[in-house]
This record gives sequence, structure tokens and C-alpha cells, in this order.
Amino acid sequence: MAKTPQNNTPSPETAAGDDAALSSTRRPLERRAFLRGAALAGAGGAALAAPAIAQERIEMTIVSTWGRDFPGLGTSAQRLAARIPEITDGRIQTEYFASKERVDTFDVFDHTAEGKAQAYIGADYYWKGSHPAWAYFTAVPFGLTFPEIDAWMRFGGGQELMDEVGDDFGIKGFPCGNTGVQMGGWFRKEVETADDLADLTMRIPGLGGDVMAKLGVATVSLGGTEIFENLNNGQIDATEWVGPWNDEALKLYQAARYYYYPGMHEPGAQLSMGMNKSWWSSLNPTDQALIEAACGEENSRQVAETNWRNGAALQRLIDDHGVELREFSDEIYESFGEAAEEVFDEVRQHSALANKVHESFLEARQSVGNWMSLADVAYSNKRNAVLGL
Repeated sequence: MAKTPQNNTPSPETAAGDDAALSSTRRPLERRAFLRGAALAGAGGAALAAPAIAQERIEMTIVSTWGRDFPGLGTSAQRLAARIPEITDGRIQTEYFASKERVDTFDVFDHTAEGKAQAYIGADYYWKGSHPAWAYFTAVPFGLTFPEIDAWMRFGGGQELMDEVGDDFGIKGFPCGNTGVQMGGWFRKEVETADDLADLTMRIPGLGGDVMAKLGVATVSLGGTEIFENLNNGQIDATEWVGPWNDEALKLYQAARYYYYPGMHEPGAQLSMGMNKSWWSSLNPTDQALIEAACGEENSRQVAETNWRNGAALQRLIDDHGVELREFSDEIYESFGEAAEEVFDEVRQHSALANKVHESFLEARQSVGNWMSLADVAYSNKRNAVLGL
């Protein structure tokens, strides 16, 4: 408990002679009496405050779309769940459930919206069937990289639009992670032209899946824990997941040989913590600010960790597992672009809100993207060319 500063400057009346001697004798006695009283008052105050603190303890159940201890996605979600009690000094206690430990992977949204859990951690493009605008807060084809989407969310109106979309579903969300630029996917056979994509069955969610469907691909949505088995037994011909670090953990190299890049579908896949809005509104402003801070901290931490680990994982995939790295041809990428425009047209026709989100996205891609091409992209290209990287 902070103590009130004491004024120890002698007054003129006690500054000399016997008065000064009396004062010097009395002052330690008075100070000891004051400290005894303060200690008693503090003990009594603590006893009175203890029940109040206990009553303020808040339980927060978090459900996730990621498998437990899965490197990157799973460990990031678990780290965030553990961070909230730390940052709130134990006032908010979290109970974390990985995918299928409490509900199925794609049921976490409804589970949270209905108030059966206080929050989910996942990728919001999984909910595009409820509203296509959700996809923009994870990733869309030919969309935003991490620096671009981070700028849009923080300063370009992205967070406000996320709140507006969430209002209709009783959800309040914040970005809480990012996987960076993703790989194009794993294919059991080579694809050299757009015609080679036709009749394939591929696991690819979001609007990226809609793009592939325009090109004749049969698309399916599978949780991470289901991908390897379906790819390995031939139920699907191809899959995207994340990038070398996460893909190596799923052992996708055992089921497919060809690893394509770059992914047009998720150039900076943002992950989110979505909270039941009624529960969120019941929190005091301090707890709200602390949860937002924890999400922001993990948002930066996860993308940094992913970028750090991807390079070494890619080298292992090539050197140790015989994976063949392939770049999508220009012809295939152009077909992706044409199909993406058709998908965007359909999104814009869905609703005024979907069109509003898309227009804001386009503005961010234009303004931030132009700067990035002159800054980060131009620099890294020049640097790598000079150094032979």
C-alpha cells in the first residue's frame, strides 16, 4: 500500500533548544505508533477486500479449431489462453479446449455465439457460409500480406468493419495471430496448366476454395487433423495447409510429393479470437484492454515464430524427405486471377455490408500495397539479387 509522504521539516516553533530535543524524542515514538496503526488498518482492509477479489474472478472457456500442441497454430492458441490469466494477474482464469475436445472444429463459432463458451480461437474465413465478409478477416485470394492486413486492421478501418460484421452474430473479435504468406499446396501429381486442375479434389477453404471451384476443382473443408489421412488414402488429390513448419508437422510429405508456391489464397492469413459479445460487454474496461493487448501480443509473436521456423523446415522437406518444390506457372496464376474477380463480384452482390468490406479491402491493397512494392518487396528483391540469396 502506498504511504502518504510525511513532512519531516521542523517548524520554527520546534527548531531550537529544548523543543528540538523533545521533538527528536517524540517523533520516533509517534512514527512507531503510526506504523502500528497503519499495519492494523492494512490487515483489516485486506480481510475486507479478499471476498471482493474472489468475487471478481472471471471464468473464460476458450474453444479452438486447432489440434492440441500442434506446432504454430495450436501452440499459439494455447499460449494466448495461458497469457490472459498472467496479464490479468489471475483475475480472468481460462480453460482451453483444442479441436474436438469439447466441440467439433467448425462448431466453435456457434458454440461461442450461443454463450456455451466465452471465446474461440480460429480462422474467421471458416464462417464465410454465414457471411462472406468473414473471409476478409482471415485471407482472400490476391489479398493482403501480414504487414498490409495489420495496417488495415489497426489504421484502415478493418477492426471497425470486423466489429460491424460480428455485431450480427453476437461476436466481438480481435486478430491474435498470422501465418504469413502461405504455400500453394501439396499435390499428388504435377500441375502445369489450368487444365491440370480440373477434376482434382482439393482441401481448400475460404474464398480461395471458391476460386479453385471456378477452375473445376472439387473443394472440401477438412479440419487439420483430418487432412493427412484423406490425402494419403487418395480421398483428396491435393491440399493446402499453411507452410513448411506446419505442413512438416502434419507429415504431408508422406502423402504427396509436389509442393507448390506461392499461395494466391492466403498471402497473410490472420487468425482471430472471437468472444461472445454479451460476455465481452460485461467486462470492465481494464479487463477488455488487457485481453485486447494479449491478442495483439500474440498476433505479432506468432508470425515472427512462423517466419523464423519456415526456412529450416523447408530445407528439411527437400533434403530429408525428397519433396519437389514447384512454382505455379504464369498461366495458372493468371487463371487464378480471373477466377478471383468472379468470386469477388459474387461477394459484392451478397449485401451492402459485404460490398463495404470489399471496398475497404481494395483501398488497403492499393495504398499499402503500392508502398510495400517500393519498400519491402523492392528492397528484398534487390538485396537477394546482389547477395545471390
